[in-house]
Amino acid sequence: MTAQRIEACFGALAREGRAGFVAYVMAGDPDRETAAAILRGLPAAGADVIELGMPFSDPVADGPPIQKAAIRALENGMTLAGVLDMVREFRLSDSTTPIVLMGYINPLLTFGLAQFASAAAQAGADGCIVVDCPPEEADPLADALDAENLALIRLATPTTDDARLAIVARRTRGFVYYVSVAGVTGAKEANADAIAPAVERVRRASGLPVAVGFGIRTPERAAEVARVADAAVVGSALIDEIAAAITQKRDPVAKVLNTVANIAMAVRTARLPAG
Repeated sequence: MTAQRIEACFGALAREGRAGFVAYVMAGDPDRETAAAILRGLPAAGADVIELGMPFSDPVADGPPIQKAAIRALENGMTLAGVLDMVREFRLSDSTTPIVLMGYINPLLTFGLAQFASAAAQAGADGCIVVDCPPEEADPLADALDAENLALIRLATPTTDDARLAIVARRTRGFVYYVSVAGVTGAKEANADAIAPAVERVRRASGLPVAVGFGIRTPERAAEVARVADAAVVGSALIDEIAAAITQKRDPVAKVLNTVANIAMAVRTARLPAG
């Protein structure tokens, strides 16, 4: 099914008249068993789309929480093949929730782009975000993903002008990921007033739904974004729950899924009339 799973999800959200909730977690954080339990629990907790991080030792687009999550995962033996194994296991019990793999180009080049795309599609992934692969250099990656009907999801930012946006939109499928703030993940808060015109501009240029991420940490902020975007992406706030649970010697699964449920409810109800 691959990319069609993403398209079906956003189509259903549009018919329901609501935004989606994209939950980001790092594969293998804090360990494989715990991460797999979190992954399995995300749909029931309210995640419409799952963004699954592929741990990398130098995640330049990510702030300290996700950097530390990547290191925890790598130190506990997570590999790119292990990420795909987690997706394959997830698909044994869930055939509908889209999974978008998020990571960096070096591990994919090492794995082999065609080999990675084939393995990802066979495992049940639906798309890929590669944050350090600019559009001008992405044709080999796009070719490999297209051959397996996987969506290449590109990022637009507050500094993306109209000419650049046309390049970003080329060969993008599924949705466009709008980075709401300049900087790394988890560093600043998103501003819905500033996001609204940017989201509309990206929609017009791409003809695709727009998911907004970076700077969304609370249910209240997620609801504000959900009123103007097609989806709200939350990652660092979930990763922080894992780190806190480790420090407190508590169950990370329960903490993360409880936070997901609270954010998902805020997103689902964001467009309902007041009162």
